[in-house]
Amino acid sequence: MLTRRHALAGALSATLPGIAAAQASAQTTASLNDRMTGDLSPVHDPCIIKQGATYHLFCTSQANQPPGLIHWRTSPDLVTWTLAGAVMPALPDWAQKEVPGTRGAWAPDISLINGRYHLYYALSTFGKNRSVIALQTTATLDRSDPAFGWRDEGVVLASKSGDDFNAIDANIVTGPDGRVWMSLGSFWTGLKLVEIDPATGKPKAGAELTSIAARPHPDAIEAPYIVQRDGWFYLFASFDFCCRGADSSYYTVVGRSKAVAGPYVDRLGKPMLKGGGFIVLHADLDPAKRFKGPGHVAVLRDGARDYIVYHAYDAKKGGAPTLRIQRLAWTDDGWPVAV
Repeated sequence: MLTRRHALAGALSATLPGIAAAQASAQTTASLNDRMTGDLSPVHDPCIIKQGATYHLFCTSQANQPPGLIHWRTSPDLVTWTLAGAVMPALPDWAQKEVPGTRGAWAPDISLINGRYHLYYALSTFGKNRSVIALQTTATLDRSDPAFGWRDEGVVLASKSGDDFNAIDANIVTGPDGRVWMSLGSFWTGLKLVEIDPATGKPKAGAELTSIAARPHPDAIEAPYIVQRDGWFYLFASFDFCCRGADSSYYTVVGRSKAVAGPYVDRLGKPMLKGGGFIVLHADLDPAKRFKGPGHVAVLRDGARDYIVYHAYDAKKGGAPTLRIQRLAWTDDGWPVAV
């Protein structure tokens, strides 16, 4: 049933007007995925930002994965990647008190707010929602600069057993009015949004969580990422299941709204609060396909070009989570297409 559902969704996406033209217009050179070299794995839940001429990519890591927590890769060109280090040598002293049993730093998100780089990450354990989103900041990502240095800003947002949300998978977006928002969430009742105080990097006093996307139980949804383009907010999300190697069924969808808080709808008008989502990255359940379960995306706006950055599981290397990057083209009616 899962395979059939994905096949039907993929066929529908491929036949909607404008997609073929968008793909053709962007396919002028060999894809990044065909050209990338260097330290591409293990990469899970990547986020990316560019400072100066260098691209910086951060990803999930566990306590037993050298060189530390939140692996940090750099590239001069999006093609050649080098593992440059990690953000933290170990979990903060307060981590086990907040989330007993946590052993990794998950799902980072990097953004520039008020002149400081804000790197959000999650502490949790599988299948439970006693979780926190925490924060590290630095004035620069250039480690040769005397101003460089990560500063632990502690807990940003927490969820506990009994809450209807899970405080992981943070993503920051700044609106055209300068207001800063964090989307977040995994499973439970879906994806949420809260306003952030740019002075602290934490929720504004009195700010409440707003629901922006959900799926009927037991369907899985997580990893929101919001980007602006031409007066729209686009909400990317990952559906189904990651973390199962080559058996992962993860795939990526998108909806859009004129307001950051929604309502988000897909290209056929179905609300994302009711399971809607226009497919951007397919699950690749075909046994002949090498990379499975593409998801947990970030979007890089690099001058006139847009890229979708994600992980997928390499069936030829034991299901290893691997960095993948594709150009994002846009249809005439404003929908993203990975090419």
